[in-house]
Amino acid sequence: MLGAYSLLPLFEAFAGPWANICSTQLANRVRGCDSKGCGGYTNERGSQMHQGVDVICKDGSVVYSPFTGNIDRKVKPYGNRNAIDNGIQLSGSGHCIKMFHIKPFKSRGPIKKGQRLGIMLPMQKVYPGITSHVHIQNCDLTDPTHYL
Repeated sequence: MLGAYSLLPLFEAFAGPWANICSTQLANRVRGCDSKGCGGYTNERGSQMHQGVDVICKDGSVVYSPFTGNIDRKVKPYGNRNAIDNGIQLSGSGHCIKMFHIKPFKSRGPIKKGQRLGIMLPMQKVYPGITSHVHIQNCDLTDPTHYL
């Protein structure tokens, strides 16, 4: 729920080849704007630009692999050990991405498109009122939106 702070509409990425990422969403939806900022690629984040896309996902939801590939390693996006400082790097099918704010079921090895990858961490605990989401970032920092 975006509430009174919504400035931009949410949108579904219609023609992307990646699987649905979150069990509580029927389609991949990019986070619009809320009291904590906006979730689209290159949206402003203070003095920097958002280098990924935030895909809406409720806390505690199952997160799926968007494509067939390999889980390369765990990643810690913040390095501060807060409740959402976890994720993975996934590569294959011509892609390399990092997915943040999830607790992966495993930190290495093969995975298939649509297979259970992990659980969405408790974003509301760290950022109350934000639209909970999985952050997806291409390893080369290009826009991943059209794959969703």
